[in-house]
Amino acid sequence: MAVYALEENDIYFPNPTLAEDDGLLAVGGDLSLERLVLAYTNGIFPWYNKENPIMWWCPKERFIIRPAKIHISHSMKKFMKKHDVRIMVNRDFADTMHRCRMKREFQEGTWITDEMEEAYFRLFENDYALSVESYIDGTLAGGLYGVCLGRCFFGESMFSDMENGSKVALILLAQLLEDNDFVMIDCQFHTDHLESMGGERIGWDEYRALLDEGILGL
Repeated sequence: MAVYALEENDIYFPNPTLAEDDGLLAVGGDLSLERLVLAYTNGIFPWYNKENPIMWWCPKERFIIRPAKIHISHSMKKFMKKHDVRIMVNRDFADTMHRCRMKREFQEGTWITDEMEEAYFRLFENDYALSVESYIDGTLAGGLYGVCLGRCFFGESMFSDMENGSKVALILLAQLLEDNDFVMIDCQFHTDHLESMGGERIGWDEYRALLDEGILGL
């Protein structure tokens, strides 16, 4: 199947089921607010290096965490009992996203470019994205950010400045989302770390059903 080329002035995507086996659906377009909301509403997300055109992905196999099924290991439960742990929502979205970028650039390279930071901050300003920051014994320990549409949260990246910083952020976020009847945290791709915290693989049909349930009425 051909990869679709998008025009900047035409806000659309091809049918997500037409993505390549590796998940690549389209290239080009822009990171406008309207296009990003349309993308996430259909299970599509941008992921590319700054040297490349914008690349849009929609893997047929998805990796999610159901908020009620977040897994807290025995050692993590002990850690959370021993320390004062809490989260803040939207302490500083731009700072949290930039911290995620800096951690990744230092360790393994990142897709979080200046253009991405600007685009996701626009999402945040329009109530389509949020950040979560964790505190351990009163000190900023880690955080994450993502897109929030209806009752679906699409995780983008996380950082840790202290041991278990990002784990605390994810666990307490999942509990908050469960309390608000969210249907899923979309992790996009599998990692062993996320699997250990309750992540599971699901097929496209089940993912699409959860997506439709979570964004009903948008």
